[in-house]
Amino acid sequence: MTALSQDMAAELRCRIDELERQLQSGAAENARLQSELAIARDHQSASAAILRTIAASPSDARPVFEAIASSSKRLLDAFSATVLQFIGDELHLVAYTPVSLEADEALKSSFPRQIADFPTFALVRGGKTVQFPDSEADDVPELNKELARLRGFRSVLFTPLMNRGTPVGMISVTRAEPGAFAADHVQLLQTFADQAVIAIENARLFDGTREALERQTATADILNVMASSPSDVQPVFDAIATNANRLLGGFSTAVLRYAGGAAHLAAFTPTDPAGDRALQAAFPVPFAQFPPYQLVADGTAAQLPDTELEPAARDIARARGYRSMLFAPLVSEGQVIGIIIATRRATGAFGEHQVRLLQTFADQAVIAIKNVGLFNATREALERQTATAEILNVIASSPTDVQPVFDAIAESARRLLRGQTGLVTRVVDGMLHLAARTAGSEAGHREIENSFPTPITSSGIHSRVALSSTIAVRTDIETEPDVSQAVKDMARARGYRSIIVVPMLREGIAIGTIGVSRAEPGAFADNQIALLRTFADQAVIAIENTRLFNEVQTRTLELVKSLDDLRAAQDRLIQTEKLASLGQLTAGIAHEIKNPLNFVNNFATLSAELTGELTDLLASAALPDNIRGEVEELSGLLKDNLQKIVQHGQRADSIVKNMLLHSREGSGEHQPTDVNALVEESLNLAYHGARAEKPQFNVTLRRELDPDAGTVEVFPQEITRVLLNLISNGFYAVAKRGSEIGSEFEPALSASTHSRGEYVEIRIRDNGAGIRPEVKEKMFNPFFTTKPPGEGTGLGLSMSHDIIVKQHGGTINVETAPGEFTEFTILLPRRSSFSDHRG
Repeated sequence: MTALSQDMAAELRCRIDELERQLQSGAAENARLQSELAIARDHQSASAAILRTIAASPSDARPVFEAIASSSKRLLDAFSATVLQFIGDELHLVAYTPVSLEADEALKSSFPRQIADFPTFALVRGGKTVQFPDSEADDVPELNKELARLRGFRSVLFTPLMNRGTPVGMISVTRAEPGAFAADHVQLLQTFADQAVIAIENARLFDGTREALERQTATADILNVMASSPSDVQPVFDAIATNANRLLGGFSTAVLRYAGGAAHLAAFTPTDPAGDRALQAAFPVPFAQFPPYQLVADGTAAQLPDTELEPAARDIARARGYRSMLFAPLVSEGQVIGIIIATRRATGAFGEHQVRLLQTFADQAVIAIKNVGLFNATREALERQTATAEILNVIASSPTDVQPVFDAIAESARRLLRGQTGLVTRVVDGMLHLAARTAGSEAGHREIENSFPTPITSSGIHSRVALSSTIAVRTDIETEPDVSQAVKDMARARGYRSIIVVPMLREGIAIGTIGVSRAEPGAFADNQIALLRTFADQAVIAIENTRLFNEVQTRTLELVKSLDDLRAAQDRLIQTEKLASLGQLTAGIAHEIKNPLNFVNNFATLSAELTGELTDLLASAALPDNIRGEVEELSGLLKDNLQKIVQHGQRADSIVKNMLLHSREGSGEHQPTDVNALVEESLNLAYHGARAEKPQFNVTLRRELDPDAGTVEVFPQEITRVLLNLISNGFYAVAKRGSEIGSEFEPALSASTHSRGEYVEIRIRDNGAGIRPEVKEKMFNPFFTTKPPGEGTGLGLSMSHDIIVKQHGGTINVETAPGEFTEFTILLPRRSSFSDHRG
């Protein structure tokens, strides 16, 4: 048992020893794995940090380069790390880890440098990682040895930055001690190189996208300016200069236009006041003194990388403060019409994309110029058409007066020719008269008005045009050699330097002129001259239209008046014949009635006397009392009846006499008649007639006869007939109102006359019963009477209306208020046309 135990113990001891050896071996492996894990995590953390930097800085790779340099130095336990980038033909230092102030300055001063002068580039340009385990080795280039000594390192590792097979830079990591870099370090640096390439590409794409967006935005801005300023190219030039200067990173940009054999400054970006003044003072400049004119004459862009090498550009470049220039021509239909010049402070050529960008702006400038030209041409054509239409409308709306047409032509001519003053004159009897002028200064107005009228043989430009019937132009009164001092003085007083005058021609002869003056010198365009000729033709049309219209209108009025007079004369003749026939009929009837009426009156008077004699005879006769009483009663009744027959017979006789008086022909002549006498006679005749008919009738008569009433050409008997009718109606009205009111009423009737110039007015007013409105509307209608049945025929007022209106060409009106008054107003012309057309 002891031996077994010992064996077992020995075996157990061996087993324990084996286990202890295994445990010790596992701990070492675990430590190794833990170390590798820590390194991998550190590498992963560095890569993640660099990726985060790439994401946070998409437009700038420099923060990524700095993170790569720092991580490379730390993870490779290096002395220093640098990141270089190839830009064009140069190698630029874009990141490094500091060593010492002196060493760092030496490093920075070595860059940028030409790639061809850097031997390491030849080693890595194929994409291969290269390292120098000992910078002092014989196979190390001398330049690298000097840099290693200067910086203080002995070994270096170079890893190229490859983008699509092309080297775009490199990363270098150094150590203070010699020795080769481990494979995992080489691999880690390659990872950093790939990340640097990603950062470069991201920044390039971001910058490219941003530049494209900026270009598109600038183009859109310029297009918006074009759209918002269709009539003015200046805002477009300003926008082009500003955007071009910004996108090219320039110092200044100017837009020039070619006109009149010279280059003119159209727009520029300001720098400093002195430089801006120098630029502005240099333009306009003739083509012969402007080298860029020939430089881009073929229509392609050109540039000056260094203005110090070009004597022609040196002075202005120094004054403005730039060193390089880019020229983009403005080409329209194969012709160079301007140029855009961009400048930079630094020397060197502009990139191809910058040249294309500036040429794009030049093309936009050409489009803007064309658009503005088309817009202005269209607007000017529309303005001319509108002005022509307006003048035609004025001509149509003012056929009898040419003045509104002249005013419209003067203003339209001034406005459309961009003039200071518009002037229209007319030729009348060899003299030139001012017809219209536009608004201006008071001094200018006085000078113009004092210049007219003037003979067409005078020396003034309007007179010369009127005399020669040809157009005349002065482009600059101050400099033209044949201008007299008097003309210059007048032009200065009126404030103009150039003037154009065209004749208004009728059958080749000038009947007036139209002129436009401008404050600035210069020639007038052909379309402006043509427009002014059109206005002159319109003025002639207006003058002829007015003349013809006035002639036709005058003749028409004469014919209308003659026709009206003929019709009036015809109506009056007819009315006179009707009234004469009616008078004759009335007279005939009155004569026929008068004879039997005389017999009735005579026999009635005789019978009354016989009745008296019979009564006397019977008084002495012996008769019974009852018979005597009856005889006396019958004799009294018979005597009363006979007296009533005599009374009414006398009344009838008075009426017949009045009828004969009313219908008497008299002279029957249409002759001048005293109005006041006619009214006075009619008033007396009517009053006595009324008193004869009703002895108890009483009325107060008032007369207001104007001494200036004078005479009128009338048929006296007819006017008397009218007045008798109106006065008799007035007597009837006051009697009617008196019967209604009683003794308190005071009847009155007034007759008045008034002189009304070519007319005479007669008024007959009573304070009688008045006329109701419904009666007033019909009172002049035939057979309509205002009196109760049996008291009127309805012909009096109708005949009165015909006599006044139709026979004498006057008017008759009535004003009335029921229960208050009635007033007739007669208006008679002093001289009637009846006598002119009679027979």
